[in-house]
Amino acid sequence: MNAPGKKIAVVTGAGSGIGRSVALALAGAGWSVAVAGRRPRPLEETAEAAGNDADVLCVPADVSDPDEVNALFGAVRARYGRLDLLFNNAGTFGPGGVALEDITYEAWRSVVDVNLTGSFLCAQAAFRLMKAQDPQGGRIINNGSISAHVPRPNSVAYTATKHAMTGLTKSLSLDGRPYRIACGQIDIGNAATEMTERMRSGILQANGQLAVEPVMDAADVARTVVHMAELPLEANVQFATVMATAMPYIGRG
Repeated sequence: MNAPGKKIAVVTGAGSGIGRSVALALAGAGWSVAVAGRRPRPLEETAEAAGNDADVLCVPADVSDPDEVNALFGAVRARYGRLDLLFNNAGTFGPGGVALEDITYEAWRSVVDVNLTGSFLCAQAAFRLMKAQDPQGGRIINNGSISAHVPRPNSVAYTATKHAMTGLTKSLSLDGRPYRIACGQIDIGNAATEMTERMRSGILQANGQLAVEPVMDAADVARTVVHMAELPLEANVQFATVMATAMPYIGRG
């Protein structure tokens, strides 16, 4: 069981990128953190980076699989007895540079299954645990994207799921009110991760040109998530946008 007073978080997609940065920031702030992802070794590397004094539980899980999601939250309940935060972060961009008419059904489904269905399954499992525990309540933070507002060229699956994430966030916020379950969303633009590596060499813009885009440190995103997470449940950051200052978002297109 968890030490008295220590808060418990689940971070999905925690083997790399934003998920790893958020897991490390939470651990550094004194949280116990269950890190989830499909591959065990990257999760172990996240735990190692957190240091020996951190309480990090590695749970390999594919968020698009209901049984694996249930096993993830079952492991958290067995280890800690409660859950205070879910950072719904696992996601995939899908096939890059593919025209809309050439996207296969399988490629579409793979993005929807991870980004949208996976986020729903994890939120549902977290909701059940937070509703039943004593004291009741907790917080869910969804990783949206600048693409929850404006698309990039050739990104229909990713953009559709990120717009849907906003609806998921709003529904969770409303349905969680009677049970002290708060839900917010962080929309992130151009954090320096493996997924945004192509920004450094040039990425297709709405006018058809290629352009190098500025990026920011993922640690800057992580600090924002920690701030959202540590608010009392009587307060909530409903939506936050954190982006590289000079990226083409304001005025995109």
